[in-house]
Amino acid sequence: MTNQDNATSLYNILRRERERGFDDRAVIGGMDKFLERFADDLAPYLRGPARYASMSADERSAWADGVVGRMRDAGVSVRHRSAPTTDARTPAPTQAKKPPEQPRKRRSAPRKPPAPSRPLRMSDDVTLIKGIWRKALPLLHKLGVRTVGDLVSLYPGRYNDFTDVRPVSQLSPGDDQTAILTVWEATQTMLRKQKSTQAVLSDHTGNVRAVWFNSPWIAKQLKHGARVALSGKVSVYRGNLVFQSPEYEILDGDGPPANVDSLTPVYPLTQGLSQRALRTAVKRALDACLPQVEEFLPEDLLHRAGLIGLRNAVDQMHYPDDWDALRAARRRLAFDELFLMQLSVLRRRNEWREEGAGIPISVNAAALEKFLGSLPFDLTGAQSRSLQEILADIRSDRAMNRLLQGDVGSGKTAVAAAAMLAAVNDGKQAALMAPTEILAEQHFLTICRLLADPEETSTLDPEGIHIQTLPVAGAGRRITVALLLGAQRKRVRDDVRSMLSAGMVDMIIGTHALIQEGVNIPNLALAVVDEQHRFGVLQRAALRDKGERPHMLAMSATPIPRSLALTVWGDLDVSLIDEMPPGRLPIRTRFVESDRRAAAYAFVRKEVEDGRQAFVVCPLIEGSEVIQTSAAQEEFERLSEHIYPDLSIGLLHGRMSLKEKEAVMDDFKSAEIDILVSTPVVEVGIDVPNASVMLIDGAERFGLSQLHQFRGRVGRGEARSHCLLLSESPGAEAMTRLKLMERVSDGFQLAEEDLKLRGPGDYLGTRQSGLTSLLVAQITDQDILSLARREATRLLDADPELVKAEHRPLAARFEEYAANLAQEVS
Repeated sequence: MTNQDNATSLYNILRRERERGFDDRAVIGGMDKFLERFADDLAPYLRGPARYASMSADERSAWADGVVGRMRDAGVSVRHRSAPTTDARTPAPTQAKKPPEQPRKRRSAPRKPPAPSRPLRMSDDVTLIKGIWRKALPLLHKLGVRTVGDLVSLYPGRYNDFTDVRPVSQLSPGDDQTAILTVWEATQTMLRKQKSTQAVLSDHTGNVRAVWFNSPWIAKQLKHGARVALSGKVSVYRGNLVFQSPEYEILDGDGPPANVDSLTPVYPLTQGLSQRALRTAVKRALDACLPQVEEFLPEDLLHRAGLIGLRNAVDQMHYPDDWDALRAARRRLAFDELFLMQLSVLRRRNEWREEGAGIPISVNAAALEKFLGSLPFDLTGAQSRSLQEILADIRSDRAMNRLLQGDVGSGKTAVAAAAMLAAVNDGKQAALMAPTEILAEQHFLTICRLLADPEETSTLDPEGIHIQTLPVAGAGRRITVALLLGAQRKRVRDDVRSMLSAGMVDMIIGTHALIQEGVNIPNLALAVVDEQHRFGVLQRAALRDKGERPHMLAMSATPIPRSLALTVWGDLDVSLIDEMPPGRLPIRTRFVESDRRAAAYAFVRKEVEDGRQAFVVCPLIEGSEVIQTSAAQEEFERLSEHIYPDLSIGLLHGRMSLKEKEAVMDDFKSAEIDILVSTPVVEVGIDVPNASVMLIDGAERFGLSQLHQFRGRVGRGEARSHCLLLSESPGAEAMTRLKLMERVSDGFQLAEEDLKLRGPGDYLGTRQSGLTSLLVAQITDQDILSLARREATRLLDADPELVKAEHRPLAARFEEYAANLAQEVS
């Protein structure tokens, strides 16, 4: 690429950075990596050793302005390539003479629909509210607002506290407080290399300064002599009191503003929509439609739960009298959301139990005990307890619907394999569905190894890698296990399908390919869904529908926060493996700066020289000019040739065939490989007790749950194990994750922290029932959630169909909720 190309690329990256709020994600791998790669070409436009990752968003904005300015000064074209222009120095091509233009018709201004002759209703189009024009509709639609009722339920994200108005003389540094002041002067200025606003204001007790970084337009709004209410944190700078980027209200007239002595709502916005305009629209919607808000919860429930009325809650949520009133309003509205969700999951649970008989499985306890005795380890107390809970369920003619969860390395797969074997020993079929082909392959290999009787065989048949017939201790016969993937050759898929349909496959393991049309599992008695939070509701139901009400076991290698287990999967019974195998030592986790890479490699060498082994995980298989991060292939070659030429280095990635992966893993387990360089295929299913180091290169590229999965690959032997998080240029968000990994080792605690960081939608990765309908409740509202579940259980026990007269308003509201939910998950 030429100097011009690289400069244009940088400009486009900076433009995308500005659109994203300068989050350092416009170029994969980070800005610093891009600048380093093209340092020579971009040097004329840069000043000093910029470390973009360490700058604040405001500093990045000012830095970007400087870079673009220097590009323009140097004559670099910073237009989009898709919009070529004619060079002013080049004569324009001759064009045919056009006929004289006809006078243009003046475009009429957008017309607002006439106001309705009747009072506004919740279902009315939002444009019927005075002051809202059609040109504002796309902006309101981004906020989910289409009707007047949507405005009523558009609750504030926060509030400006104008209840504690202080004179300047009583302002206290470090506190959030409010002052009503007169503007002396407001000017645009450069602060921290950013165009900003600074103002001098006063009251009868003294003067105070205010600054708004990267907000030069505010200076035009603050006219000399205007009265303004400022609310925010006050600091001291060079002996002067300063409001830093406070919220402000320009006050009309000489009297106090309507929102002083109150909590003023601050609504979520989108670019192009002002807070003042949205606040006015919501207020008009409330004034017109608040009387239409009808109570739907029974009176006795409200009294028992200590909840305020719905109309009062909606009113106080927008314009609370005080903080106590706001807390009561939020509690009521959050309860409503979680209560409706609990009604949904509990009714689904009751329907599952009442749909009819399942398939009882006769458990051969002696055969199962012989299999467990053949394993190279003893089950922990938690594993044994969970297995017994599962076995008790599958013996029943009521179909099981159970969640098995536990931390990394707690032994969920062994429990699931034993349950599947119990079904197979009774002449039934069992299926396990995983969300990715890599996970399905690993489960196939792991379960085959667990089942294979060590006294008869210790290896898989490399010729029929997708279909294995194994001798199993206690089974009294050989058992056939098959793998079904979408990426398999058609001949292999057809063979597996035909054998499965003929009942010749006892256990089938696969991906979504299991639920495709044409896959027949005629004798399916137990269906296991792994990483089940990554499947949608309909996908899980599709696997269940492959049999006549088979027992369902959902399990997750990612610990699920209790709040999610009670909401999204509140219809499941839960078995918890909360005990690790004996002798496990805590894994020491450390974040490693990029300039300490050599020290990390030296530590790995020392561990290998002491007789142990190591993993090195990279995000990619091969290098990329676009993605600036480590690649397994390149790292394998570099480590083999330059860092550890005297050691045995192996490579494992997803493009290898299953047979190749099996060979590499066997070599690593037998210690013929000292260091295994891998992509994320090692996330689950690999158990090498001698491995004591997990070095994760490009750690900023992974989420908390995935980092924790990688860490769980070590710490399985008697030696102290270590997890090294190597990162070139982590941003603020990535740094928070890496520091959490250092501090927290418990998977359930880490899952709770991950949920707080990302929210339920990002945490789950797929749309799950009800979560996107939460407007007020947070998934971490444990006390409200527990109350909602208790009340929902009590209500359904008394009136399962909600047919009593006092429950009719609730039944109507629940029917509306269920309809929206069905549309959401379909």
